[in-house]
Amino acid sequence: MKVYRLERIARDVRIVLDQNMASASLAETGDVDTLTLDEIIVSKVTEGVARVHSEAPSYLLDGGNNFGDSVYWNGDGSGWVLLPEDFMRLVVFKMSDWERGVYHAISEDDEEYELQSCRFKGLRGTPQKPVCAIVVRPEGRALEFYSCRIEIAKVNEAVYMPYPVIDPYGGISICQRCYKAVVYTVASLVLFTYGDTDKGNTLSELAKTAFI
Repeated sequence: MKVYRLERIARDVRIVLDQNMASASLAETGDVDTLTLDEIIVSKVTEGVARVHSEAPSYLLDGGNNFGDSVYWNGDGSGWVLLPEDFMRLVVFKMSDWERGVYHAISEDDEEYELQSCRFKGLRGTPQKPVCAIVVRPEGRALEFYSCRIEIAKVNEAVYMPYPVIDPYGGISICQRCYKAVVYTVASLVLFTYGDTDKGNTLSELAKTAFI
């Protein structure tokens, strides 16, 4: 992850807007509206980063925060860990006796989730093919994992992407290989604000191909 200054992001978004020559309403903005346009760009940065970090392939995510300090067991080899309040997306979760990590967590309404409560262990997640699910428990939002051989297994890897925030110094953390996609996404959000849906959709599609 790298911290990018809002000034740089705004500059790069303006370049994209100029190159793709935006809507008539945006084209009409002169120097008098420069500050307003920059303010709109900055107001869309957090949303743009969140969209890209949520949709990017996991191998492009070069950072994140750790979690899973405390493990709670269900008594059948499965267990759960609480998720941080700023949890946005799972990057990887792996228990010490698993043969592979999990990079995508299912939800409670997923058909596969029902199998995890089956009394036949062969139908649930295993150390060879583990399963994780994001659920809501009385204790809060949690990541359930299925399953371990023994309940003394430890968390080997537990990394998540947090909701992006702008720091007090006007910077925001972005995965470096996702930066170009963020710029295109923010540019598309600006065009939507100005009412140019067609060009906004075009830049939104470009963002999907802009990963490095």
